[in-house]
Amino acid sequence: MGDNAIAVRSLIGGRWADPGSEHVDAIPDPATGETIATLSYSSENDVHDAVLAARQAFPAWADTPVPDRAQVMFRLKQLLERNLEELALLVTRENGKTLAESRGEVRRGIEVVELACGAPTLLMGTSLDQIAEGIDEELVRFPVGVVAGVTPFNFPSMVPLWMIPLALVCGNTFVHKPSQRTPLSATRIAELLVEAGLPDGVLNVVHGARESVDALLAHPEVDAVSFVGSEAVARSVYAAGAATGKRVQALGGAKNHLLVMDDADLERSVTALISSAFGNAGQRCLAGSVAVGVGSVADALVEELVGQAERLRLGPGVEPETDMGPVIREERRKELIAHIERGQQAGARLVADGRGAGPAEGFFLGPTVFDRVTPDMALWREELFGPVLSVVRARDIDEAIRVLNSSPYGNAASIFTTSGASAREFKRRAEAGMLGVNIGVAAPMAFFPFVGWKSSFFGDLHATGVDGVRFYTRPKVITSRWTLPARLDHSKPEGRGH
Repeated sequence: MGDNAIAVRSLIGGRWADPGSEHVDAIPDPATGETIATLSYSSENDVHDAVLAARQAFPAWADTPVPDRAQVMFRLKQLLERNLEELALLVTRENGKTLAESRGEVRRGIEVVELACGAPTLLMGTSLDQIAEGIDEELVRFPVGVVAGVTPFNFPSMVPLWMIPLALVCGNTFVHKPSQRTPLSATRIAELLVEAGLPDGVLNVVHGARESVDALLAHPEVDAVSFVGSEAVARSVYAAGAATGKRVQALGGAKNHLLVMDDADLERSVTALISSAFGNAGQRCLAGSVAVGVGSVADALVEELVGQAERLRLGPGVEPETDMGPVIREERRKELIAHIERGQQAGARLVADGRGAGPAEGFFLGPTVFDRVTPDMALWREELFGPVLSVVRARDIDEAIRVLNSSPYGNAASIFTTSGASAREFKRRAEAGMLGVNIGVAAPMAFFPFVGWKSSFFGDLHATGVDGVRFYTRPKVITSRWTLPARLDHSKPEGRGH
């Protein structure tokens, strides 16, 4: 264990405490394997106490004027800006991504806080005078109640900031269960919210794995659940939450296709593909995991992909010359190597082999590229969530779009082309919620929703943007009739002198 390893605490009702379970995980730095923290899991009683603390804090927080709730977000934004370098380093230490990637992650989280600062406008309702004789109607937004948030390891700072600021500024209270692999960033964000003046019990943090999630899903005092994780778990969370009447948004897996047309600027397109496929070591739901070479470009595409992939420098994310960091755990690295071996056995052509690349210490796997992958292979079907890119060849745009649309996932897709007609065809026919044109990672800004389709999302209202505000509020439509007292008879002049 590292000399500076810290014990991660939970936050319940304004008090920091050690979780009550006997289960303890070591949290390693993925770049070195050295233990940087220990995490005790929360017990079922801890989860129950956190939910009750959120329930008790809810009436007063929901009654807090919206501008006052927004002021907490303004103070949080200042604190996040002031501590950006610290937060980025924390992400790199517990997740492994490069410092540049970590800075970008924290910055994208701050963008959601900026959105939340606009709550007085975002939470405005609508009204219509005189919908019928003497009758008016208005729509007013109210908070949902107690929200549980379950967040993944791959964006330990950004994804909590997708959820918590919007949920809180809408008047809800929150119980956060961060990934047991990366709990440090979530804990630091909670500390900053306390520093920003958030009242006790409005935000609570518990730890653990499936048992903690199950306890939140089963708790009758939890009104809504926000989840980001794998497709299988997202599907399960949605079913369990909906079965007990909870409002649920569950963001799942992805198999994002990047179409490269034969009229594209090849070098620039491949640079974007490399960033998409191998940024964050491929551990993101917007990673490009399938490159579709369309028409005559396939051979040149593969050659350029291999050339650029082999130039990426692997190493600890804290080192400025590093282009790509490690994957999250050694068991994950071994799982990815097993996928590579099965891809070879299935007949795909391994043209860039990342096995054995990078430093001997840590959980490194280099950029890996397969050519001549077909939709019947597991390489194409399954979300690998690592630095493995599959190249599929298509005769024309029709075949490329058919391949894309045959995937059960529909998170994101991009096209690289100089043809407006091809881009328009793609935008209209591609079955994915977030599309890019000459963009490798089609990530929406915070004021737009993060829109997955098909098995990439379960629910109705997506994260961030107006969808996020709608998810964390319940509308009331109020119809009113008021009658005046009997009017004075103005047909007769009023008497004088009275």
